[in-house]
Formats: sequence, structure tokens, C-alpha cells
Amino acid sequence: MTSFADLGLSEPVLAALRDVGYESPSPIQEQAIPPLLAGSDVIGQAQTGSGKTAAFGLPLVEYVDPSESAVQGLVLTPTRELCIQVTQALRAYGARKGVDVVAVFGGAPIRSQQAQLRRGGHIVVGTVGRVKDLISRHSLLLHDTRFVVLDEADEMLDLGFLEDVERIISLTPGSRQTALFSATMPPEIRKLAERYLYHPVSVKVRAATLTVDTVEQFSLEVKQADKADALVRVLEAERPDQAIVFVRTKVRCDQLYRKLRARRMNVKALHGDMSQGARDGVMLAFKGGRVPVLVATDVAARGLDISSVTHVVNFDVPTSPDVYVHRIGRTGRIGRSGRAITFYEPRQAHDIAAIERHTSTRMAPWTPGARVAALRVEARPRRHSKPGDETRRDGRDGAARDGARTRLVVAGGLADGIEPKDLIHVITTAAGLDGEAVRNVRVLHRFAFVDVPAAEARRVIERVDGAEVDGHRLRLEPVRS
Repeated sequence: MTSFADLGLSEPVLAALRDVGYESPSPIQEQAIPPLLAGSDVIGQAQTGSGKTAAFGLPLVEYVDPSESAVQGLVLTPTRELCIQVTQALRAYGARKGVDVVAVFGGAPIRSQQAQLRRGGHIVVGTVGRVKDLISRHSLLLHDTRFVVLDEADEMLDLGFLEDVERIISLTPGSRQTALFSATMPPEIRKLAERYLYHPVSVKVRAATLTVDTVEQFSLEVKQADKADALVRVLEAERPDQAIVFVRTKVRCDQLYRKLRARRMNVKALHGDMSQGARDGVMLAFKGGRVPVLVATDVAARGLDISSVTHVVNFDVPTSPDVYVHRIGRTGRIGRSGRAITFYEPRQAHDIAAIERHTSTRMAPWTPGARVAALRVEARPRRHSKPGDETRRDGRDGAARDGARTRLVVAGGLADGIEPKDLIHVITTAAGLDGEAVRNVRVLHRFAFVDVPAAEARRVIERVDGAEVDGHRLRLEPVRS
């Protein structure tokens, strides 16, 4: 496996990476860092969450000379949220070198940002509008800026910033090094690259996709103030063998740990501020099965590979769909089935929708009725109160505990607007089956799987094949070995 040291990074930057818990580069980092370190312009096509901030941020930090007070690097972002996120990352990467990073964005007092710039700033990360404003006020000078990054260029295009972006780039030296990162490459972005990048190296990395098909996914809408109580209810209902509860920050990790301990729960916390000895002790206790619940941050949980984890709870919505994929991949290992429950506040519904689009999976609403006694392959499948309820898989393909079953493949999936309840309804209605006879429903992007009693399989195919669901005509056939 490639290491960050293999990419040619200096020891201060490698030490900073160790400080933040990075262990090995992602594909976009592995491909983009070497040409950027070599001085080439780069076009990177990658989704949010693929690690692109480090892909351009590490070479940028390497490029900076802390002894020079001028603005040496400029990162343009489409939104203040991304501006803040990139700034925090660059400060972490440059901490050992003494690199000063200043964030400038709208919605904050411009005078305080002007004061920061007067005090210095080797790298400026800013939104397009605020950068343009500071330039017009002669508070931001770019004549020594020889490293420019356009982050999420396609979103800048969507927001109508491209003309301003070009004006800003034109104020930087012609000898600059330029990196452009974008999830998509519409014609306008390609033309921008042709005008302002010199013989760029193109890097394209597909975003991580959900490959764990043994994980049931649920969502639970809950207000921020009620999340701790909701977590207790979920854990009591699910009764996991072992669960990892993911939180976004170290502070929230400690807070939640103390709340759960106050409820007399057997739980441990794991985050980056703990000493290595304390972290090792927590890991040993969790791996040994002595602790059923682990509250952890994403960085602290890197490399955590424990096959007995039955549940993942996203107490905080992941920062990106890719982070979601990595989190829930902690369960459903080695032939076992797993469950993932994601908490979200009403204002975060769009984040859940983005995750569902990315993974081509619909999260079912979590309710106490979805609970199971334990979640192992050997566990009995959950019974359903009525036809149309969501079903859960019991971890075995094509077989059931109470008699022979046949697995059917259905031509039609999430892309056609089909949900598990639709398949259950049409099968029970057309074939006259009881709702509990339909099990192991798994709806993917373009097709679905469903288990029915073997004795009824032919009748189900005859009566359901050709039926319409939301305007889509279903096609069924048995799964071949």
C-alpha cells in the first residue's frame, strides 16, 4: 500500500498527518499529489468526501515558505461552509511548518478579515464574492500568489461565479501553478481549464460507492436536544452485540459518552485527544467484546476492523456520502448482516437525500417495531405486523428457517421509484400470499431481490410478472445458482 511518505511529502507535513490520524492516501491523493509537488497544473475530477482537500492542500502547504509574509496560495471555494472546512484542514496540515491560513467569506465582518490579512497569511481560502471585495479594497494583494486552487468549480459555475473567478485569476502571476477540482466537467469548466491551466495533468477518481449489501439502513428524524434520549431508545430496542456510535467532534464524543455512562450503560469513548495508551485500552476492550458500545469520531475509528460489530449509529450525519459509506462498512462483515441507523435533524433532510442518491439505497424510517433480539446470521428474521411494512434480511440467501424458499430477481429498482413495500404489496395482492411469507427484500438501483416460499414461487412469477408499479412493468425470474 502506498504511504504518504512514498508521495514525496516532507517530514513536517508527514508529522502533521500523523497528528490528525491519516494513515494512507486516498486514490485522488495518490494520483494528484506527485504531479502537484512536481509543479504541474492539475485537473482533478472527484466528489466531495474523496479526500481532494488533502490532494491539493498538502502540496500547497509544501509550497509555502513561512519566512515570506506575502499571500503565496489562494483557494477559491463556492460556499462559506466549504471555505471553513478547507481552512481547518490546511491549518492542520501546515501546523508543523508554521503556515498561516486565513479564511475570508461573506456573512462575517470584513474588517476583522482585513485585520487578519494585515497581520499576514501565507494561504488565503475564500469565497469568490468576499475575495473580490477584499481585492477591490486593496486588502488582498495577489501579485506574489503562485499557487491557485479552484475547489468545486462546477458549483461555482452553477452559482454564476465563473466570470468573477476569471477576473481573480487574471490578477495572479502568469507563472502560477493552478489546480482545478470539480465533481463534473461541463463545457464551461473545460474551457476555463483550457484558458488558465498549462498542460494540466488530468486525474479522475470515482467516488466510493456502497458495496456492503449486508447492511440494512434506517434513518430517524430527531431534534438536536432529543438525540441522546433517542440513542438510548434505539440501543435498548436494537440490543446490539456491538455498536459503533459515530459523532462529528471530539467534544461531542466526550459529552455523549458521559450521558450514556450516567444512564449506567457499558460504553467507551474513542477520539484523537486521548493518549495512545488510553486509545489502545479502549480498542482492546471493544475488540475483546467486553464493551458493547463505542462512541467514536471518524479519525479515531480509522482502521477499525472488528467483524462482530452488528450496528452502526450515525449520531451526527456524516460530512459526506463517502464518509457514510465508510462508516456503515464497519458492520455487515464476513457474511454477517448488520444495521445502520442515521439520526438527522429536520434541516438535514437534504443530507439524507444526498446519501441515498449516492448509494442508490433508500433508508427506511426506524421505529421500535424494527427491533430484533440480536443481529447475527443465526438470528430469526423480524416478524411484520402487516403487509407493506419494511422487511429485514436474515443474512442467508435463498433459504429460510421454516421451509424451502426461492429467491427471485426483479427487473426494477430504486431508479424506477420502487420501494420494498411496493414489492411486498404487489406480491401479497396478486399472488394471495400472507405478508410474512415475503422476506429478504433488497431493492437496488435497477433490480431487486425477494424471497418467497419455494412452493409458491411459480405462482408468484405467473401472477406478478408484468404487473405495474408506479408505471414500471415488473419482470420476475428465479435466481440461478
